[in-house]
Amino acid sequence: MSKYDDLVIKLKEIFQIDKPELDFGIYRILNARVGEINDYLENRLKAKVSESLANSGAANKDALLKELKDKESQYRADGIDPDTVPKLREIREKLADYGAGSLEHENAVFSHLLTFFSRYYDKGDFISQRRYKGDTYAIPYAGEEVVLHWANKDQYYTKSGENFSNYAFKLDDGRSVRFRLVTADTAKDNRKDNDKERRFVLIEPTTRIIAEDDGDEIEETLLPITEENGELVIRFEYKAMPKGSKQDELVQNAVKALLADAQVKARWLDLAKREPTEKNPQRTLLEKMLTNYTAKNTADYFIHKDLGGFLRRELDFYIKNEVMHLDDVQHAETFADIEKNLRLIQTLRAIALDLVTFLAQLEDFQKKLWLKKKFVVSTQYCMTLDRVPESLYPAIAANPLQWEQWEQLGMLDGDKADVFKQAEVGSVDYLKEHPFLMVDTTLFDVAFKHALLAAVDNLDESLDGLLIHGDNFQALNLLQERYREQVKCVYIDPPYNTGGDGFSYKDNYQHSSWMSMFENRAILSRTLMQQDSVFFCSTDDIEQASSKFALGNVFGMDNFISNIIWQKKYAPANDAKWLSDDHDYVSCFALDKNQWYPTKLIRSDKQNQGYTNPDNDSRGSWMSDNYTCNKSADERPNLYYPIINPNTGVEIWPSNKAVWRYSKGFHEKNVQENLVWWGKNGDNSTPRYKRFLNNLGGVVPRTIWMYEDVGHTQDGIRELRALIPETFFTSPKTVRLIKRVIHIAGVGNILDYFAGSGTTAHAVIDLNREDSGKRKYILVEQGDYFDTVLKPRIQKVVYSADWKDGKATAPHTGLSHAFKTLKIESYEDTLNNLQLRRTQAQQSTLDSLSEAAQEDYLLRYMLDIESRGSLLSVQHFNKPFDCKLKVAIDSAGAYQERNIDLIETFNYLIGLRVKHIDSQRDKGFITLTGWLPCGEKTLILWRDVEQVDYDTLNRLCDKLAINPADSEFEIVYINGDHNIPAVFTNLETEGGITKTLKIRQIEPEFLNRMFAVEGN
Repeated sequence: MSKYDDLVIKLKEIFQIDKPELDFGIYRILNARVGEINDYLENRLKAKVSESLANSGAANKDALLKELKDKESQYRADGIDPDTVPKLREIREKLADYGAGSLEHENAVFSHLLTFFSRYYDKGDFISQRRYKGDTYAIPYAGEEVVLHWANKDQYYTKSGENFSNYAFKLDDGRSVRFRLVTADTAKDNRKDNDKERRFVLIEPTTRIIAEDDGDEIEETLLPITEENGELVIRFEYKAMPKGSKQDELVQNAVKALLADAQVKARWLDLAKREPTEKNPQRTLLEKMLTNYTAKNTADYFIHKDLGGFLRRELDFYIKNEVMHLDDVQHAETFADIEKNLRLIQTLRAIALDLVTFLAQLEDFQKKLWLKKKFVVSTQYCMTLDRVPESLYPAIAANPLQWEQWEQLGMLDGDKADVFKQAEVGSVDYLKEHPFLMVDTTLFDVAFKHALLAAVDNLDESLDGLLIHGDNFQALNLLQERYREQVKCVYIDPPYNTGGDGFSYKDNYQHSSWMSMFENRAILSRTLMQQDSVFFCSTDDIEQASSKFALGNVFGMDNFISNIIWQKKYAPANDAKWLSDDHDYVSCFALDKNQWYPTKLIRSDKQNQGYTNPDNDSRGSWMSDNYTCNKSADERPNLYYPIINPNTGVEIWPSNKAVWRYSKGFHEKNVQENLVWWGKNGDNSTPRYKRFLNNLGGVVPRTIWMYEDVGHTQDGIRELRALIPETFFTSPKTVRLIKRVIHIAGVGNILDYFAGSGTTAHAVIDLNREDSGKRKYILVEQGDYFDTVLKPRIQKVVYSADWKDGKATAPHTGLSHAFKTLKIESYEDTLNNLQLRRTQAQQSTLDSLSEAAQEDYLLRYMLDIESRGSLLSVQHFNKPFDCKLKVAIDSAGAYQERNIDLIETFNYLIGLRVKHIDSQRDKGFITLTGWLPCGEKTLILWRDVEQVDYDTLNRLCDKLAINPADSEFEIVYINGDHNIPAVFTNLETEGGITKTLKIRQIEPEFLNRMFAVEGN
């Protein structure tokens, strides 16, 4: 195999077109244009190298011929025989060289290209490793005193799972076979499955009910194998299986079942074709593809922030150091080699830059999709009954799903049968007697949700919490406008990177993967923090030092506060291999150390034990303190004087080395205020100062937190199991630990973007219950346990402060509360919804262009141009309430087509603080009012363009008083084409006040903000 063939194989891998069977993500997108890319690699690339070498040689040869001719004429004019001049002989030798060695140069170019691109590419990712010489690498350094560098520092960590969700391959006759993952087993995240492992399994024929986000239910029948539109579709689930279940055996079972299917026997016999290996000579094509499908995806962990710039810099470095060998330029033969290889160098650089351009287009395209603000897929609310209008109580009482949820949450009194009987007869009274039961809008239809929201004024202000189900990077990115500089405290408990905690990392890049994940998200959270805010992060010894340096990069080491030590174990681990690991860390950074100061801790009973009131002082308990100080009589002569004990008349002098703490004047004042204590019998030899408990403030937080004060890991497990007995969490933080963190931080919005089981929200609710505080929480979690652990935990804690075995034991401690839940689009969803589209007119235009222009289009513009309008186009806004996307519905990647919430998405894109929502869906419109971050009062009008046409819209605007004279708003957003002027201006004659009302179209604002890329 030639160097050229090796290069093409490597480039197909790098361009991600070597896996036509992968029917998802960037693979699916590029496979749509695989023919053109292959043509470039297999045909045009080699021709370009030959052409470039020839052109470079011709240009240099012409220059040398001219130089030779001019010098020959000059020497003849001077009477010198040109054949005797060494310089001219050298030129003739160079000319001879240009006629030979072309093939050698071609192979050298291909070899260098292969070496260069192989050096930085590793299983779907480019790793920034500048090889300086041999095994020595160079890192970026700008003169800092200390710099932290890791291999993936200039990349985004994007990995969210290691399973292939969709997979397709073609048979020899061109027909396709597709493996499709359907919804994973709903019990997968429950404690009862802790003795099981998840595996890919062929589904059983089943009928399932799909609950839509609007409350509608759809019945769907699923079969393991079907023929659809000429394709064979085979369905799997990622199912909890008994421990020890082997994926290989399950694959064999699936192969037997599928090859025995009547449809396969009749029309898909090619699946049984032999694809033998040395170990498995009987392997079939179906088994080969199923084995690939069920394997882990160990590629594609990162997206480079500037791949084009990085590779161009590295290319110049590579050419200078490994082609030109400039370090050895002092040697004459090296200089001669450079001159001789100039054609090779020029061609190598030109071809490499073309390939870099295509790779940069591919990586920048993925970066654009990664940084795109993601859609809100669904928006739901949980609200205590005391906030719900009683007019809605009958609808609540008539909903068996709501009663079933309350029963499952352990909130209902009495026997279940009685409860359901009560729900049918007179249950409105039961609702009135239990005001802190939470209504969950996911269990109701859209009309109920809209009626509930319409009854709430100042909606955003009324909410106590926000839960976001999705990737934390994408959630933080979506929150940028709405919560910029509004977070008082960030607390996170990221995966500790132990190798067994679920964090996916690239082979040989475990810590570097973690660092990129960690810093990417910390940077985004920083912009959400207000000036007097603080960031806390739990870690253990594995990543504590790295996280501190990373946070130092984000906040500046000058803003480092402390590494707090938390004693997480109450007893030593005697089976430890080295030392018992008894503690974790909580690193603390302020956004601005000069503006944030910790709130002092409330004094404990133990700290107050020394305070008594032996003299029944009306001011309460006190403790006696020294009346002397550590200064000598020479240092403080005014504090060296006698004091008379009023009870004995004895004159008392302090020591020469420890004079009184107070001057004569202050001492007399202390006597008058009864602050001098002479002992129980009044005959002490020295006085003491009475320090009263009620005059003391809180306690300055210390850096070592003992489990007696904030609990240990077993406490955290017990707390969670009291709420949710079948939980699978093995190391949740204790509520007391997080309460201390939040107390120290101060009152405000609390953000936790590794929310886990929801301890942070639990702590916020408990603190508010104790001191009637107004703290609010923002929690982000991607795990499937969002709906089975995190959200139920908050619903439970709101209803009752205390729980046992999953049942409420103190419903009288419930409190008024409301929170919103968002499910957001994932990066994988974005890729799965993307389509490359090329119209016939575009293809005709492309065909009419020169080969060079077509190549330029392929390398630079294809992905951006052909994907436009694929994710969201102006047409989607004509019916904004019916916009659909394919959305992953579990962590394994199974997806369904769902309605997305354009309205809520836009609210976050513009940072709207929602005051009120009025949904008139039956009339084709929804209005929202609120304030933009700049303080401008805003109205947003969403309409179905078919229902609310020009005339209807004009009448609606009149009804809503959209004019400067009458409108209370400064900005109005409207979707769809309309004839309403962009700016209304009204000059009032009295006072000369000019009022302006700006009308803005939603579509351009939405698209611009969704794809806007900030410095993150």
